Amino acid sequence: MSSHRAKSGPLQSPQSAIPDFYYVLFAFYEPALTILGFIGALYDPETTHNTQAPWPADSPPPTPLPRASVVTVVQLAHVCALMGLINFFMLTAARKHLASQVVMQEKIVRALLIPLLVGDVVHLYVTLWALGDERWDIARWSPMLWTTIIVGLTLMIPRIMWHLGVWRYMDSRDSVHARALSQTDVKEKGTDI
Repeated sequence: MSSHRAKSGPLQSPQSAIPDFYYVLFAFYEPALTILGFIGALYDPETTHNTQAPWPADSPPPTPLPRASVVTVVQLAHVCALMGLINFFMLTAARKHLASQVVMQEKIVRALLIPLLVGDVVHLYVTLWALGDERWDIARWSPMLWTTIIVGLTLMIPRIMWHLGVWRYMDSRDSVHARALSQTDVKEKGTDI
C-alpha cells in the first residue's frame, strides 16, 4: 500500500460548511450583540433612540421621547435579538444534525446567510442614506453610529467570506477535488496489489 497518503486538510473529506470560526461568529457573537442591544433598548429606549445619529444643533431630541418612538425602538431591538436567536438555533441544528451531510448543511446555512447578508448591505446603505448630507461628516458621528457601522462590517465581511468559500468546505469547489483525490487513491491501491 502507498504510505504517502495526504495529510488531513481542506481538500480531504468534507468537514463542515460552518466551521468553528463562522459558528462562533454567527451563532454566539452575533446573538450576543443583538441580545445586548435589546437589553440596552429595554433599559433606556430614549438614549438608544437619541444616540443613533447626530442631532442638528437647532433641533435637540424630543424629551420625553414620544410613546410611538419608544415602541418602535424596542420592537426593532426585539427583532434584532430574535434574528440572533434564529442564527444560534439554526446553525447549531445544522452542525449537529447535518454533520454527515455537508452538502445539505451548506444549503441550509446558505439559506440563512443570504438574507442576513442582504440585510447587512441594506442596513449599511439605509444608515448612511438616512444621515443625508452629513453622512460623510464622520467627525460628528455619535459613538453609537460608529458602533453600528463597525459592528455591521464585522458581520458583513465574514458573511461575504463564507459565501466566497473562505476557510470552509464549499461543495461546488471542494467536491471536485475530493473526487479527484478519491480516484487517485483507487489508482494507487490498484497498482500496489
